[in-house]
Amino acid sequence: MQLVHVGAAVLNQTPLDWNGNRDRIVSAIEIARNKGISVICLPELCISGYGCEDAFQSPGVQRMAWTVLEEIVPFTHGVVVAIGLPVRFESGVYDAVAVVVNGKIEGVVAKQHLAGDGIHYEPRWFRAWPAGRRVIATFEGRRVPFGDFRFDCGGVRIGFEICEDAWAAARPGAALASRGVDLLLNPSASHFAFAKNEVRRRFVLEGSRAFGVTYIYTNLLGNESGRAIYDGGVLIATLGRMVTRGKRFGFCDVSVSDAVVDLDATRLFQSRVTHLAPSLQNDSKDCIDVPFVVPFTTQTESAEVTVGYDSWEDSPSIKEEEFTRAVGLGLIDYLRKSRSSGFVVSASGGADSSAVACLVSLAVERGVREQSLEKFASRIGLAGEVLSKLCNSQPSTAVRELIRQVLTCVYQSTANSSVTTRTAASVVAQAIGAEFLEFDVDQIVCLYEQIVSKAIDRSLEWNRDDIARQNIQARVRSPGIWMLANIRNSLLVSTSNRSEAAVGYATMDGDTSGGIAPIAGIDKAYLRDWLLWLETTGPQDLGPIAALKSVNDQSPTAELRPPRDLQTDEADLMPYDVLDAAERAAIRDKQTPLEVWRKLVVAFPAHSPRQLSEWTERFFRLWSRNQWKRERYAPSFHLDDEDLDPKSWCRFPILSGGFDRELAELRIASGLATKANPSA
Repeated sequence: MQLVHVGAAVLNQTPLDWNGNRDRIVSAIEIARNKGISVICLPELCISGYGCEDAFQSPGVQRMAWTVLEEIVPFTHGVVVAIGLPVRFESGVYDAVAVVVNGKIEGVVAKQHLAGDGIHYEPRWFRAWPAGRRVIATFEGRRVPFGDFRFDCGGVRIGFEICEDAWAAARPGAALASRGVDLLLNPSASHFAFAKNEVRRRFVLEGSRAFGVTYIYTNLLGNESGRAIYDGGVLIATLGRMVTRGKRFGFCDVSVSDAVVDLDATRLFQSRVTHLAPSLQNDSKDCIDVPFVVPFTTQTESAEVTVGYDSWEDSPSIKEEEFTRAVGLGLIDYLRKSRSSGFVVSASGGADSSAVACLVSLAVERGVREQSLEKFASRIGLAGEVLSKLCNSQPSTAVRELIRQVLTCVYQSTANSSVTTRTAASVVAQAIGAEFLEFDVDQIVCLYEQIVSKAIDRSLEWNRDDIARQNIQARVRSPGIWMLANIRNSLLVSTSNRSEAAVGYATMDGDTSGGIAPIAGIDKAYLRDWLLWLETTGPQDLGPIAALKSVNDQSPTAELRPPRDLQTDEADLMPYDVLDAAERAAIRDKQTPLEVWRKLVVAFPAHSPRQLSEWTERFFRLWSRNQWKRERYAPSFHLDDEDLDPKSWCRFPILSGGFDRELAELRIASGLATKANPSA
């Protein structure tokens, strides 16, 4: 057996944080060396950060990335290191990986397939490198082999698939396998989405089997640049067998996972299978020979699944577990990278604000468990007397004290608020350890109504001014809570959800106020299911929050009309499960109103076709009228690949025809109108 010790690092990087990114890379290399790792793969574009966006086009950014690479080079003695960075060659910028060995840049490999769908805009910034092209390029005065290369490092043959390369039909791995590579390295910046990790696991396993290699995949970690969350999660597989699965959603900036793999085993497999026909072309220039002494280890080959794998990954509640961890990590990173000191939530006692508050509390609890109270508190910016007091607290109360330092919930009542919601807001805040405050804003509502009523010389009435009177209640809650957030240097968290965003069921500059909208990518039906799960089951490591019963027993309501009206969200709109189904069919699947209605008729037989037609029309009219609101939402987290965020996924015109012709077609088909009178 020829056993070699390999590894991969996940890094929590920040775009254009040159010193911080460099130091985390160097730390990962040092950890790898101390573990005895010979080959270490780092994430895609880890020097610059993946989320630089149009800054990638800046010559200054390109120069600085190479300068930082040169600063890292001296730390690579005794290790083969793959480091991602942007490079300019001729008229284009390329997403590339530098192979650095023993203090020397041996070559640079460029990405062949660019991600240009969903939240990805790589073709805007980068050029795809053509397979088979190899040149000698000059980067900042240094001449380096650049292009479609493989590397022979002391007898260990290495090739690359860079992130999207592995998702493409024509994977570079096939050609590299025919050229006899032992290791396929995949440095990625692959954003989190529900169930996506299972897809990654399959392509890593299948790549290792089909190509007869050890496949090493690594990823970025955390909320790198605002919207996308990266889950980390190293995967190392050999010949269709997973040998390492790294931890996901961790709070450490640097984590290294490793495995011991047998080169003889992969080479034997390659020689046996007929589909791996060797490349017999006389093209020795495609391989860069690198002087390197590989310390072939005498350790036993890795067993099935070793480093960092969490048992919650096999939970039947995997989506709930992923949601809790992804949003929690995203919020904590947003807090510290924006240099804020805490979170403020306008707690209505309803599902949305309760969910946001619980997500913050759970993230703090998990961070303390993973890192210790002192380390985690320092990580999020607490220092001096506050930190010292926390560390000297009784262990039984220290975490709750930290949560209280970080999270403030404020219930803002008007004449239309109920004891039920006030009690729910208070009970949940107490249960999770948040500070709880109350503002009575009814006098401000009355004052605004008096000012406007006097100016227009008439009284305001619910039957004439319903929307305006609801909106002013939501808006007067914004200035006070913004003021509190400013006083405390805290992030005001918007509590709007995806279902509300789809139909504009939110007040701009009211309940949409905030610097981050963590649940704007989650539909209300799922959020309610998650809250029930959190009440009764909860995350595997933390357990349930029973106090949520006071929230889950309610029907969702904006509570902006007089109590006698018994206002509920679903009475204003439609049942949330119908709304969410209509949204996915119309926006994700791009179906017409008539097609959406026909789909709803089959999916919801308990409702009449006529009622479903009315709801379908309501959805399309509200959707097209409210794009301007979606354009103004606070940054939201991307959590699945069917988002509504116009800045990262779903583009729609602010002004449009509003589906008038399509809705006339729907009314005729559903019997609400005739061809002679389509607007009936």
